[in-house]
Amino acid sequence: MRLSPLALLAFVLAACAPQELPQAMPSAICTPATMPTLAAGKLTIGTDEPAYPPWFVDNKPDNGQGFESAVAYAVAEKLGYAKDQVIWTRVTFNNAIAPGRKPFDIDINQFSITEERKNAVDFSEPYYDVAQTVITVKGSKIAGAKSLADLRAAKLGAQVGSTSFRAISEVIKPASQPAVFNNNDDAKQALQSGTVDGIVVDLPTAFYMTSAELDNGVIVGQVPQPAGAQPEQFGIVLDKGSPITPCVSKAVAGLRADGTLAKLQSAWLAGVSGATVLG
Repeated sequence: MRLSPLALLAFVLAACAPQELPQAMPSAICTPATMPTLAAGKLTIGTDEPAYPPWFVDNKPDNGQGFESAVAYAVAEKLGYAKDQVIWTRVTFNNAIAPGRKPFDIDINQFSITEERKNAVDFSEPYYDVAQTVITVKGSKIAGAKSLADLRAAKLGAQVGSTSFRAISEVIKPASQPAVFNNNDDAKQALQSGTVDGIVVDLPTAFYMTSAELDNGVIVGQVPQPAGAQPEQFGIVLDKGSPITPCVSKAVAGLRADGTLAKLQSAWLAGVSGATVLG
């Protein structure tokens, strides 16, 4: 018996969990006509407000500029969506990874893939390998820090719910409780005012903040991965059990295989390497 594309989709999804077959999805069902998205024939993409460089430019996700905006449109194109078939919506970082139905089909916002988060959401194949980084300003007591031990007496902070915050509490382990901020703008303001000695962000954000947003900004160094831990990677977030997770993962894997991710990283994240790893 010959099945329609939608019937075939139902059969495949009933047989296998979405995360288990990113390479096995028949291309015929990974199309705008067959994928069950929020708006028929459209792809709704979420990200935070504001959206920061170098991931986005001018806080306009729909302009295609910045690494994550460019990746999002590349994924959409791989799935068959034209630019005018993409809808952007704003969702806070914490709400995007919380349990429950989502107001997006996919969300791209520097979400590190963790086992804990997988309990609440799906992740695509990773699209970027990332390192967490401590930044400060000239004159700070940690501006010359060379090791994690040099940071133990510092007051540090990071965005709530982020792996940057976990890097402070689980790797740096300062003597005082880390400060928690709603977003990186709030963290940056606290650093400028002297409320904290340093903040932790991902490496590309660290380079951008210290060169373009902070007066006398300084990169202290990268926070090492915990012993035996997998490298930290960013993935696109989807609703838990989303039927399009395999399609999105297949698209990301295809962009990695054909060199698109490397080209976009070179275009938008050039020069964001080489920071000292704190011992």
